[in-house]
Amino acid sequence: MMGSRCQSLTAFVIGLATIGVVRAQQPGGWQSSVTNRYGAATAAATPGAPVTPIGNAGQPVATPQPAATTQPLTPITSPPPTRARVTKGDGTLPRDHGQVWREYDIRPYTSRAQGIAKPEQRVVDWILRETGYEAWHTQPLGILSANSETLRVYHTPEMHAMVADIVDRFVNQQSESEAFSLRVATVTSPNWRTKALPLVTPIPVQSPGVQGWIMAKENVAVLLSDLTRRTDYREYNSPTQLVGNGQSIVISTMRPRSYIKGVLPTPNVWPGFQPEQGTLEEGFSLEFAPLLALDKTTCDAVIKLRLHQVEKMRPVKLDIPTQMAANQRMEVEVPQVTMANLHERFRWPTDQVLLLSMGVIGTPGPTRDNAFTSAIPMLKTAPRADALLFIEAKGSVLPPAAPNAPVSTAQRNPASFHGRY
Repeated sequence: MMGSRCQSLTAFVIGLATIGVVRAQQPGGWQSSVTNRYGAATAAATPGAPVTPIGNAGQPVATPQPAATTQPLTPITSPPPTRARVTKGDGTLPRDHGQVWREYDIRPYTSRAQGIAKPEQRVVDWILRETGYEAWHTQPLGILSANSETLRVYHTPEMHAMVADIVDRFVNQQSESEAFSLRVATVTSPNWRTKALPLVTPIPVQSPGVQGWIMAKENVAVLLSDLTRRTDYREYNSPTQLVGNGQSIVISTMRPRSYIKGVLPTPNVWPGFQPEQGTLEEGFSLEFAPLLALDKTTCDAVIKLRLHQVEKMRPVKLDIPTQMAANQRMEVEVPQVTMANLHERFRWPTDQVLLLSMGVIGTPGPTRDNAFTSAIPMLKTAPRADALLFIEAKGSVLPPAAPNAPVSTAQRNPASFHGRY
């Protein structure tokens, strides 16, 4: 019995050895299979074979791939700017609207405008006011150019009619001695209208806050007699100051006023900063340019008024820490300003006087301080008043100008052009 057990054990060992030899001879080499704790089969690693990682769920884990080679960045260039196409054209001025070329002799005006830089510019300015600026920059094509002798115009016959009227009003020698007077005044209380209402006739005014009237010259004398007796009435220019027809004048009381508007750092200089000075203008500036009609029954005037008044300076204290000193303070000022502007053209009969009121605004000049209100700062306020402007055509009051040099007819077009449109 013992011998049979030994024979069986020997046969089993020999069988196992035979199976190992056979598997070792297989192409894939020796491999055994085991079961992990999740029940999934796991292959034993074979020497020299690649190893595949196994995840917790028995699935292969992705192996990180090497990063792709980085390509160099190509700079993006913007396309060149688009430029306008320019041609020489056909060399002729378009006449699709019947434009014609005219040259106006303005020497009768410019020769007597002695001491005025570029007097021809006033002719151009009045033409632009009468025709409109856009008429020379849109369709139809127009040209307007002037020097001290000639005004050159290329436009339609209808536009030439307007240009000729303006030029004739400038060169008319019968109006060269005509002049206008200006009177700029203020009244603290606007109740002057109570007595003036029966004497004036209102006219339309486009500027907001501005009122306009015309009145007979004898009524002006009555109104001024009443105003000059008031203690709150004040004039700012000489009433005898005259402005010639076609000329212009600027009356100004503008004066500079300095204040500290900010802080400038100065790292290398004690205390590390310095005040920044500011300047603004205070007062009024009036520009007046009159022009009589050819028959002298009406007149046009462009009035441009600019008024600035500093009501008060509001102080502001700034904390300015610097490297030189941590705790520093400085006071700056912020101006509280009142402004009024008027830029308009008026037309009225020459036998009437034009009166304009700007409304109750800041006074155009310094006023006398009241001793009582000056002693109590709470009662001290910026002065206000009703600003008035009187404009009157005085007639032929200027001395006649020197005789003009004769104009050569060889340089003028023999056609008169009056009534030609």
